[in-house]
Amino acid sequence: MKSKVSRLDRFISQNSVFSLSDTRLLIAQKRIFLDGHAAYSIQQKVTEFTHVVLDGNCLKDNKPVYMMLNKPRGVVSATKDLKHSTVVDLVRHPQKNELHIVGRLDLNTTGLVLLTNDGAWSRKISLPETKLEKTYEVTLSKPLTDEYIVVFREGVYFGYENITTQPACLEILSEYTARLSLIEGKYHQVKRMFGFFQNEVLALHRVSVGHISLGGLEVGHCRQLTSSEVAIIQNH
Repeated sequence: MKSKVSRLDRFISQNSVFSLSDTRLLIAQKRIFLDGHAAYSIQQKVTEFTHVVLDGNCLKDNKPVYMMLNKPRGVVSATKDLKHSTVVDLVRHPQKNELHIVGRLDLNTTGLVLLTNDGAWSRKISLPETKLEKTYEVTLSKPLTDEYIVVFREGVYFGYENITTQPACLEILSEYTARLSLIEGKYHQVKRMFGFFQNEVLALHRVSVGHISLGGLEVGHCRQLTSSEVAIIQNH
């Protein structure tokens, strides 16, 4: 999801009766305000959430929205789907139709899904170099052994892509359950990692992304992120 940024003169020409060349005079006459401050250059950046006022009229006043959802099984990580309910269908917010999904989960995978209309924020989560840890609770069809811990820590080789996964931390919770933390999000990665041992994943539940965790959020419910939760990602 790309962040929408434009130069001030271009924004003014696209959103008012004034032309690109008119913008210098409007600035000199202090008729344009960005986030409450008089504009000073035609090259100032107008982002998707910049508050823009021209001659007392608001041209742009988008608000950033950051949500978390505890996704149930059988719900699609999409904004629209003809066959299934989507995560957006479960969101209760007046700007829900502006939101996009950060880090999709498979149809039968449950747990934490983040949604936002802030492209820069969601990109930061998705970029590999951010190395943001995602943690999952996994239920397996066969018993776990300490060998899994060693192999996951060293990385699992995926022959199709000719790559080895980044080191991952596996904590065995019981004979058939574990908590897995990793910094990647390759296609069906968790299932494929356990597939190395021919051990089928019966249930997969994401509990956290970085320091943002589901906590006690009920299945199918959503809430807005706190300012500190948002800032953790921005400052990561």
